[in-house]
Amino acid sequence: MSATETKALIARGVGRLQEELPALKQLKLVIKLELRARGGDAPIWRVEVPGPRIDRDPAGDARIDISVARSHFNELASEGRLRHWAEAYDHGHVRISGDPTVIKLLGNVIGRQQARSRA
Repeated sequence: MSATETKALIARGVGRLQEELPALKQLKLVIKLELRARGGDAPIWRVEVPGPRIDRDPAGDARIDISVARSHFNELASEGRLRHWAEAYDHGHVRISGDPTVIKLLGNVIGRQQARSRA
């Protein structure tokens, strides 16, 4: 997959999550996205929201780091809903690290949305 196609896929995934989590549309955040591959090459993408602005960059100013296997990411970004991302996180396919305050904020927003979806 070319860099242009990956960039479009990242934008699609961000857009899908922002549709389900409207609170994220106002959040200003830089994310370091690592797409792990079998060959050991793990391209790093800088994703800035709102927007999103996506660049292939080390993202030194990122507040959170997301690491996901490329195969999982392709599926999640193209077809995944919030519950699929949450399940992937729960099973260890998506790893998140970084600023604990931001991670806690995102967890609260996601938890509230999931509770509303169940109701």
